[in-house]
Amino acid sequence: MNTVDIPRLREIVGEKNIKTDPLDLYAYGADASVYHASPWVIVRPDNTGQVQKLMAYANDAKIPVVPRGGGSGMCGQTVAIQGGILLDMKNMNRILEINMPDVYCRVEPGVVDDDLNAALKPYGVFYPPTPASSRIATIGGEIGNNASGVRSVKYGATRDAVMGMKVVLANGDLVTLGAHTRVEASGYQLHKLIVGSEGTLGVVVEAIIGFVPIPEFRCLGVANFDTLRDAGNAIADIMASGTIPSMLELVDDVAIKAVNKTMNLGLKEVAASLLFEADGKVMEAVEYEVQKMKEICEKNNGADLWYSFDAKEREQIFMGRKKLFPALSQFDTSMASTSLADDMAVPYSKMADMAAKIHEAAEKNGIVMTAYGHCGSGCMHTKIMMDTSKKEQWAGAKRAIAEIYEYVNSIHGTTSAEHGIGISKADAFRTEKMDSLKMMAAVKAALDPNNILNPGKLQQAPEDWVTATDLRYAVNS
Repeated sequence: MNTVDIPRLREIVGEKNIKTDPLDLYAYGADASVYHASPWVIVRPDNTGQVQKLMAYANDAKIPVVPRGGGSGMCGQTVAIQGGILLDMKNMNRILEINMPDVYCRVEPGVVDDDLNAALKPYGVFYPPTPASSRIATIGGEIGNNASGVRSVKYGATRDAVMGMKVVLANGDLVTLGAHTRVEASGYQLHKLIVGSEGTLGVVVEAIIGFVPIPEFRCLGVANFDTLRDAGNAIADIMASGTIPSMLELVDDVAIKAVNKTMNLGLKEVAASLLFEADGKVMEAVEYEVQKMKEICEKNNGADLWYSFDAKEREQIFMGRKKLFPALSQFDTSMASTSLADDMAVPYSKMADMAAKIHEAAEKNGIVMTAYGHCGSGCMHTKIMMDTSKKEQWAGAKRAIAEIYEYVNSIHGTTSAEHGIGISKADAFRTEKMDSLKMMAAVKAALDPNNILNPGKLQQAPEDWVTATDLRYAVNS
């Protein structure tokens, strides 16, 4: 098995926690991205001590180690681009403590997001950075990518919830970072550095994360727009008004058509729709916020305005947004929906321009792209629909992505809002962060001098994202 000492791995984690079957290796060679590269071996540690021994062994032998959570990443973060050990952390899935007086919980990295919120619900609290993939996404993976979701506009991203953590470094040392307190000014905020580092600086084995009360009232509204410009103006006006939405989502015409076709929701097929929500403990206060957002939408030519406190009605209207990602695969059955330039963030005032640029670049390069996302936090999602069997479609996608990220940089946006960089967005990331790449390389070298932790990602990823690994699609020459 290349240079891996399988008997030594058995000594550390036991026979049942090692997989070397080619079918398993193939399955673990992909995440939700376009990439595929099989690891040499899959190891599933049960505890922190085992992780320390595994890392010490791998560091001595200079074997790559790729930490993995639920495998729902969209950018190739957990694809073993240089082979090595795939460190599946799902066995470490215990909720260690729910501390209500001090408003935090301690969890292992393999805890699934939905499972954590199910455990928190009887206490009347929830963990808010939840992404759309919460049924399979793990807390460790969310920390690795600084994940967030539809309620990030009010409650923030993973980095905002993480108070502290325990991390195993590349050489096997265990370090405790952060604190059990909401504020900390004791030196470098190293726990915040680990958040978003995509498994390149250490292996998170325990996290201290905060939670918030479940609001007693939620009210969701919808407004339709005949132009993206009007929808974009409404977004900027809402965010500048002092209103505090708990959700503010943009959905374009491509996305609306996809969910109608897949789910038969009968949504009005307009240029754009906004979903706006407020939540809180006092019904009148929530309604005030929603009414204010409704008025702003009306001022910007919004139509068909509707809102409801009713849970069933809210669920029905939100279902289309929640199921949008899989629905896009049915937009045109001759195309595949791919995650490439999928989550840039831009200033509120540029949301409409960003959506228009996405559509313009897609049309120019012979592909289909959608524009939707958590516009209240500046996040613009897109997916590329194309015939993945055709080489020229990949070339068109590559050109469109370059144009889109050039525009993102020109308006002071950022490459990734919540999905991370991995392989697919590394080129744009390097351009955006050009003057801090040496600093990042110095941090990486200090914590991982042998470069064994998830090598070939972020600033180290190959320049050509199309040829970085085998693709998960058969492409005709």
